[in-house]
Amino acid sequence: MSDTASSESFHGHAHHASPPPAGVEVRHDWALAEVRALYGMPLLDLVHRAQTVHRAVFQDNKVQLCSLLSIKTGGCSEDCAYCPQAARYKTGVKAEKLMAVADVLSAASKARSAGATRFCMGAAWREVKDGPQFDSVLEMVRGVRALGMEACATLGMLTEGQAKRLKEAGLDAYNHNLDTSPEHYGDIISTRLYEDRLRTLDRVRGAGISVCCGGIIGLGESVDDRCNLLRTLANQDHHPESVPINALVAVEGTPLEDQPRVETVDMVRTIATARILMPQSMVRLSAGRQQMNEEAQLLCMMAGANSLFFGEKLLTTGNPEYTQDMALLEKAGIRPLEPRRER
Repeated sequence: MSDTASSESFHGHAHHASPPPAGVEVRHDWALAEVRALYGMPLLDLVHRAQTVHRAVFQDNKVQLCSLLSIKTGGCSEDCAYCPQAARYKTGVKAEKLMAVADVLSAASKARSAGATRFCMGAAWREVKDGPQFDSVLEMVRGVRALGMEACATLGMLTEGQAKRLKEAGLDAYNHNLDTSPEHYGDIISTRLYEDRLRTLDRVRGAGISVCCGGIIGLGESVDDRCNLLRTLANQDHHPESVPINALVAVEGTPLEDQPRVETVDMVRTIATARILMPQSMVRLSAGRQQMNEEAQLLCMMAGANSLFFGEKLLTTGNPEYTQDMALLEKAGIRPLEPRRER
C-alpha cells in the first residue's frame, strides 16, 4: 500500500479530502443568531441532528484514542486564568525542564501499545524559541512518526519558519486553542491577544500542518460567548481538522478556582453544536472527562465526539484510568480507530 493510501485510510482527517456526503452542509458564514438557535434546541432534538450529521460523515463510528504528554511542565510566563502551569499562580505545579527525547519516545511507545494512534506533546511555553530545545522537539516529532503514530504538538506561538521546520520533521497536527470568544478573551488572558492566536493558526495552516483548535467551557462565559467561540472556529477558511472541547477543571490557586463545575447538558450542547457546524472535524472530548460519569461521556459521543484523550493525565490534570476507558468502550460496543501499521 502506498504511503499516501495508508495515511489516507488511517487519518481521521481523511474525510477532508473528499466532499461531504449529500445532505451535509459545510459552511463558513454562520451568524451568531443561527449558532445560538442550534445550541438552544431541545436537547434530544439537538443530539439527534448532530448524530445524523455525524453518521453521514463518519460512517464507521469509531473513536480515535489520543495520548497527551506534558514534555515541559510549569513555569509559563502567561496569565491564562484557568492554567495551573502559569508561574504567577501558586498551584503546586513545579516548573520542570524539557524532558529528554528518549523519555518522551518511551512514553509514546507505551501509549501506542495501549491503542493510541495520536501522540500529543505539550510544552508550557508562551512561544517557541529557536535553539537546542526546539531542536529536541523536532527530534521527538520524528521519533513519534517513526513509531507509526500521528504526531501533534502544542508549544505556544510559532513563527512561519518554525511551523515549516515542524512540518519538515513530520508533524501531523498543531494544537493552539482559541479558549473562548473574542469578547470574553480579555477577561481570561492579558499576556497575548486573540489576534496572536489566529496568526499562529494561519502559520500552522500555511505550513501544511493540520490544525487542532477548540476551547474551554466553564470560564464564566455567557451562552453567547460559547456560541461565538464555535462560530469563530467554524467561520475560518478551513475548519480545524480537530476541535477539542474542554470543560474547565477548576484548580486551586488559579483565578478560576471557584468556578462551578460544567453541567453535562452544557457539555453535550457544545459538542453537538460543534459537530453540526464543523461536520468533517474530529471533535475531541478533552479535559474535564474525569468529572463525568459513563453515561455523560456516552451522551457526548452520541452528540458527535469521536476522539478521546486517554492516559493518566491531561498535561497536569487527572484523566480516567486507561482500563476504565477501555471497559466503557467495550461495554458500549464502540471500537477504537486502529493504529497505523509501521512503515
